Amino acid sequence: MITTDIIIIGAGPTGLFAVFEAGLLKLKCHLIDALPQPGGQCSELYPKKPIYDIPGFPEILADDLTKNLLEQCKQFEPGFTLGERADTVEKQEDGTFIVTTNKGTKHQAPVVAIASGLGSFEPRKPLIHNITDFEDKGVEYMIKEPELYRDKKVVIAGGGDSALDWSIFLSDVASEVTLIHRRNEFRGHLDSVEKVQELKNKGKINLITPAEVIGIVGDKKVNAVVVKQAQHIEKEFEIECDHFVPLFGLSPKLGPIANWGLEIEKNAIKVNNALDYQTNIPGIFAIGDGNTYPGKLKLILCGFHEATLMCQAAYKIINPGKRYVLKYTTVSGIDGFDGTRKEAPKAVVKAIE
Repeated sequence: MITTDIIIIGAGPTGLFAVFEAGLLKLKCHLIDALPQPGGQCSELYPKKPIYDIPGFPEILADDLTKNLLEQCKQFEPGFTLGERADTVEKQEDGTFIVTTNKGTKHQAPVVAIASGLGSFEPRKPLIHNITDFEDKGVEYMIKEPELYRDKKVVIAGGGDSALDWSIFLSDVASEVTLIHRRNEFRGHLDSVEKVQELKNKGKINLITPAEVIGIVGDKKVNAVVVKQAQHIEKEFEIECDHFVPLFGLSPKLGPIANWGLEIEKNAIKVNNALDYQTNIPGIFAIGDGNTYPGKLKLILCGFHEATLMCQAAYKIINPGKRYVLKYTTVSGIDGFDGTRKEAPKAVVKAIE
């Protein structure tokens, strides 16, 4: 049994920042995430893409934001259960909760904070009969490490921002990039559409529209895809490739958390935003993109704010009757659980002769 002060479900930006805010209150945290690494959507969906609306950072890569948040909270020694999904929650007679994962790992704490973003993501897969046979053997539903495609032949299918942006990016990495879309028109930022047009004109991207991939050819790995093109005369042909990346978007699902007795509205958890982002079950909070309330904005910076107020409420639950006096880190410094201390240099009082 893993015991802590706050169980945080979700190790994305909001969950990681909650560790820091809890640490300032001398509260320990343990995070559970179905992904094999911290970072949530930032590490899984767009690690190499820039984010422009983080206060104090005009531009920061999603992966770098994750690294910074891990560095910020490491002094408070959070625990991690990664690669496991939070499945059940049981309230105990003493008021604490036991959260058990799909692999049977049990965690106990007086407070649970659900920071699972939009939930677990499942890729929308094209209707190709043998596609599952080639998953991780040349078929990827998201691009995690661009270097995997260095000097390879890549076929990307899709018509949104993700398909456009990765086609642009990989045009300087892969030996050959082919973008296939079932329509002539793309739904994406105008800059991206125009950039793909420019790269097509330069021969750096092969563009095939309107068309779709209807089959995969290979023995143990992808060797080619079968394309059906419906312009003027319908025809089918093969394109040699090492990787096929269908980017048709992801479907978010709350997963087992939806069965915890929480009030759900439009696949999100209702909370009391006027107070502390607590759910209809006292002691269970929901922060970040996975909650909903009037005026909710699904922004990382909003998740940071929600995490801060949640930790203040958690402190009162864990320390009933004990008053907490807010201290500014610029004045009081930070004492880590690992024995480290951070503080501003003290002013020196000295007479000037």
